[in-house]
Parts: sequence; structure tokens; C-alpha cells
Amino acid sequence: MDIGVPGGRELLDFSDALVGDDRKTLDAARIALANSIGEETIAGAAAVAANFTKNDRIANGCGIPTEPMVLKATKEIRAELNLNGFRSAINSSRHFPDDM
Repeated sequence: MDIGVPGGRELLDFSDALVGDDRKTLDAARIALANSIGEETIAGAAAVAANFTKNDRIANGCGIPTEPMVLKATKEIRAELNLNGFRSAINSSRHFPDDM
């Protein structure tokens, strides 16, 4: 997949590997990223991913609900993946029960 940036495929593979549970896949993705756009990019890419995770956890911890537009657009996939079963889903269902 071409995402329009140098090393885009490698960045996508690295981000997938970061949230996976296979260390060998992560190591291979890290090496591919370094070979594609340089070793110095690995720390930056990991920091961006960590920041997204941090922001999501802060939002969940503060009780910030998902926006109604997003709830409506993701209703089927949330049901399919049982995302409404996660404890943090209460943040949205409390404010927007009809969209859950």
C-alpha cells in the first residue's frame, strides 16, 4: 500500500507490529523501517504511536465519550468486535445511549 510518504509501507508494518504480540515481527519491522528511512526514524515512529496510546488512555480515564458522529459510523463494527463490552464504553453509552 502506498500512503504517499517515504517508507510508508514500512511505517504501517511497524505500527501493526507495535500493537501485536510477536517480538520477531516487531524486530523485522524495526529493521525494515531503519533500512528504508533511517535508524533515527524508529524512535520518532515509536513516540508517535505511544502518544496516541497515551491520549486514548487519558480520554478513557477522564470519561470523555466518543462523538455521536463516530458512534453512528462505527455501530456495526463495534458490535462485530464487541467493543461496547469494554468498560470504557460506558463513557459513551451514558451520554449517547441511542447511538450505542
